[in-house]
Amino acid sequence: MAGNSQRRGAVRKGGKGATVGSGGQRKRGLEGRGPTPKAADREYHAAHKQARSQDRAAAKRPGGPSSAGGASRGPARTGRKGKASSEMVAGRNSVLEALRANIPVSTMYIANRIDTDDRVREALKIATGRSLPILETPRGELDRLTDGAVHQGLALQVPPYEYAHPSDLIDPELPGIPLVVALDGITDPRNLGAIIRTVAAFGGHGVVVPERRSVGLTASAWKTSAGAAARVPVAKAGNLTRSLEEFKKAGFFILGLDMEGEVELPDLTLAAEPLVIVTGSEGKGLSRLVRETCDQIVSIPMVSAVESLNAGIATSVALYEIARQRRP
Repeated sequence: MAGNSQRRGAVRKGGKGATVGSGGQRKRGLEGRGPTPKAADREYHAAHKQARSQDRAAAKRPGGPSSAGGASRGPARTGRKGKASSEMVAGRNSVLEALRANIPVSTMYIANRIDTDDRVREALKIATGRSLPILETPRGELDRLTDGAVHQGLALQVPPYEYAHPSDLIDPELPGIPLVVALDGITDPRNLGAIIRTVAAFGGHGVVVPERRSVGLTASAWKTSAGAAARVPVAKAGNLTRSLEEFKKAGFFILGLDMEGEVELPDLTLAAEPLVIVTGSEGKGLSRLVRETCDQIVSIPMVSAVESLNAGIATSVALYEIARQRRP
């Protein structure tokens, strides 16, 4: 038993032989098991259960995954009213401004043991006066709800906006001469809010936005509208060109705003007719199909050669001139 004998004075001869060991089991036990799965992928986690319940609810809605035979997670259509997902407004200043603007709110979240200041006290006062649900929640949960945003212990959940259907704006019983604004590729929510406010100021009947490549009525747009979003319906069109064709069949004239229009705004002769004013994005202007659908392309004359006007300002100028020409 050379090298491993229990006899006193035994001398090791040669290299170390095999010894009793773990057989590599400990080494394998120290190996990593890969990245931690997402919360929604862990069956025991609350996020997984919530995701499953949302999938089941989406499958039951018309146009949901089960009715299409696929697993699409895009926006589901619910009859003639389109619904978007709810939105979180985070941060003390943002929450206070949203409450001051009377934005619709589902729930106000406040962190446990929050350090109160004037903003928190005023937000609580407004929320209490409006009888809004107020939930005290751990900061970790508030981090999750706001997707890691800097919430400062305060957040609002804004309910999804109930969009109208474009055909709802074709109503012969609406007061005055029909006037609708359609937006082609507007992505700034502040532009949308400003346009809604202008439409309300000059007697317009609604705003149409496309489903894709366009901003929706977010909390920022609602705040910029200064409450006008509660009075002016916003319709969502699956295909803007097709919706404009429907307006034309109903007797509307489609006017597109563009710097290179063939008719200048003061020379417009269709102001007394039912109108849809189409405003394009500042960078690309009107898309090709929308431009081809318009009955006239109208330009706004300017004294100096400057870049194109902001979409909200251009729409405001056009609506003012139409309202002026319609005035008895």
